[in-house]
Order: sequence, then C-alpha cells, then structure tokens
Amino acid sequence: MATTTVSELMTAPVFTAERGERPGDIADAMLEAGVNSIVVIDDECHPVGIVTATDYVALTASGTDPYATTLSAEMTTDIVTGRPDEPVQAVADRMAENDISHLPIVDGEGQTVGIVTTTDLTSHLASA
Repeated sequence: MATTTVSELMTAPVFTAERGERPGDIADAMLEAGVNSIVVIDDECHPVGIVTATDYVALTASGTDPYATTLSAEMTTDIVTGRPDEPVQAVADRMAENDISHLPIVDGEGQTVGIVTTTDLTSHLASA
C-alpha cells in the first residue's frame, strides 16, 4: 500500500497576503473565501507568518482596530512548514508536536504552494 503524501490532501492554491496588508481587509477576504487562515508571504512567495481566525478574534478582543494595524504586527512568525512529498503521517505528527492546526506547505525553493489543516487531516482519515 502506497503512503499518502501531503500533495494529495493539501489545499492549493493557498490564500496568501503580504505583510503590509490590514487584518480587517484580510478578515473580510477570508470570510468571503471561506478560509480560516492565511499565509503571509514575502516578495519571493516564502512564508514569513500566518494569521488564523483565532488570531483575528484575539486581535479584536484586545481592542486593536484591525484597520489601523498590519499583518506584520499581528502575524505569528514562528511558523512550521512541510513539503508536498512528505508522508501525511509525518506532517500530522509535526502539527501535533507543535500544537498547530494550519501548516504551510513549501516547495524545494521554499515557496508557498499549499496548506494542510486539521480539517484536511480529519477528512483524509474519514475517507480512508
């Protein structure tokens, strides 16, 4: 039996934004697209941060105006990534070890090509 790789269940293309964009604008776009996270990228499409719906809730709960700040100021920068050719089990283990629910997927040049979420993993397990 072949091992399932991340490329078989990752969401691609991934929803991305640049550091200077405002969280309020991005939240509107996330809602419209039906996604719960965005990967913040640099000019070469390398991931430099991530913002999730939970991050946005924390931002607004703190009283910060989401239109008066930038993603750069609000994003999580200590991100963990995976590769499309990795076994799903390795990525699931990494997500559990790091207590994260969104994992950007990068190619051999470090460019963002997709994302794996706990929802993707659950769907994969349910169809197995």
